[in-house]
Formats: sequence, structure tokens, C-alpha cells
Amino acid sequence: MTKADATQLIRKLASEQGFLSIGISKAEFMEPEAKRLESWLNQDYHGKMSYMANHFDKRVDPTKLVPGAKSVISLTYNYYNPIKQEDPEAPKISMYAYGDDYHKVIKDKLFDMVAVIREKVGDVQGRCFVDSAPVLERDWARRSGLGWIGKHTLLLSKQKGSYFFLAELIIDLELDFDHPVSDHCGTCTKCIDACPTDAISSSGYILDASKCISYLTIELKDEIPAEFHDQMEGWMYGCDICQDVCPWNRFSTRHEEPSFEPTDELMHMKKREWQEITEDVFDRMFAKSPVTRTKFRGLKRNIRFLER
Repeated sequence: MTKADATQLIRKLASEQGFLSIGISKAEFMEPEAKRLESWLNQDYHGKMSYMANHFDKRVDPTKLVPGAKSVISLTYNYYNPIKQEDPEAPKISMYAYGDDYHKVIKDKLFDMVAVIREKVGDVQGRCFVDSAPVLERDWARRSGLGWIGKHTLLLSKQKGSYFFLAELIIDLELDFDHPVSDHCGTCTKCIDACPTDAISSSGYILDASKCISYLTIELKDEIPAEFHDQMEGWMYGCDICQDVCPWNRFSTRHEEPSFEPTDELMHMKKREWQEITEDVFDRMFAKSPVTRTKFRGLKRNIRFLER
């Protein structure tokens, strides 16, 4: 099979698996990204996410993750859902966590793609990644032309917005490569202005994760610093503010993934019910959910913090 044929096959497989978009870039050392990551870490913007400083060499060189790697295939998977929680006073959960854990849902699709690639092309070696390994996902997606990294530091697409998950296949098969697109944030500062904790730098493109509501409610295992007590805007798990205000998300369309549909129970729960949630109810409601990352005690901590 020629390089062009293999590339066409992989694009077709991605579409069949329901991916929103696909881009391909050359697997190589990421020199400018390595410098930016080093600077970001040196300023302690990663907070207590110590794992961000681990495996630095693998983060910036895909051949350290997959020996002989030639191509990085970046994919996006839509999770946009315009439905909001029924009770406007209820603690809020980020849209991406409405349904089943995206890691498993998307990784199963990647495994299916790899199986067909090997069947059609031959002995192709590689690995699948969904936000669970030292991979600079946004940078690879940018390199492959799926969008630009916006002022809120998320990947943005003129056609698709930003409500999507990122995933990668890093393989030892050379394919036709795509090219980056230009930045279209322009003079807009809506995400910067809307962030209640000032986590985004005044000029954009740099995030102090230690101030981000998603970090405070999910990644931080200690008590949330008191300085944020009036800045959480009701979020108990994650935060969608910088995406909600982004003009490019007017082009977002509702996802078609049944696994990402929220239960009626989740969407109808009242504020008091969240305040009184028990561990048994938590375990039942979030058995397959990414919310398990914060565990019951973490979610209770977040809900109590909102009541201060």
C-alpha cells in the first residue's frame, strides 16, 4: 500500500469511528514546545501536578514513547451538549463529564482503528493515547492543522470550536503530513476577562493551572485555598467558563455519542440533594464517569467549599 493510500485509509477509519477531525504530523523532537514547557514548569504553573514534570524527554519526543515512530495522528472527538443542569442553584459539573469516561470510550475506537490498519497495511507498530500519558496533545493537534491554541490555551477550530477530546495514534508508518493553521483569536479577550480566578495571563496563551477551577476541583488533593472562596462560580467539578464565552464555540454542534449522554438523575438533582449526597449514591451515579477521579471525598470537599 502506498503512503497516500495508507493515509486515505486512516482518514476513512477515523470518520467511520465517529471522530470529528483528523490531522497527521511528522513524529519528531518538539524543540519550541520543549522550551515553552520548561518555562511553564519553572514558573510552577503546574501547581501540585508533579506528574507534569515527569518524563520530560518523552513529552517532547514521540520516538521515546514509540521507538521508530514516524507519524503522529491527532484526532478530535466531540462532546458538546447544550443541555444544562435543571436547577440553576445546583453545583455545576463540566460538560465533558456528563457521561461515561471518555478515556475508555475513545481508546476502544483507537484500538479498532489500529486493528484494521494492521489488517490492511501490515505489521504497523504504535500506541494509542487519550489524555493518559506524557503526550503534548494540543501541540500535536496544532502541528497537524486541527486548530490553533487559543488564548485560553485550549485547541480551537474555526469550524468546530473547542468542545472536543483529543487523542493520538503514534505509529511507525510514514504518512502524508498536514500543516498548522493560523491563529484566529485576534484582539478578542473574552476568555481572559471571564476567568473568575485570573488563571489566564493578561495577554493570553499562558495558563497558571494552580489558579484554574478545573485544577482546584479535580487535580488538587489538598484543601482549596480560602482565597478562591468567592471565585468558584458554582463549579464543583471542572469548569467551562472560558469555552462558554468563546465566540468560536457558536459553531459547536451536539455530539452523537450515546456514551456521553447524562442520566436524568444527574441533570435533575437539586442543590440540597448534592449537599446531602452519600458515598453510595456517588458510587452508583459515577461508576463509569470521569468524576471518579476526584473521588467521593473530593466532590464533597468541593461542594462544602461552595457553601462557605
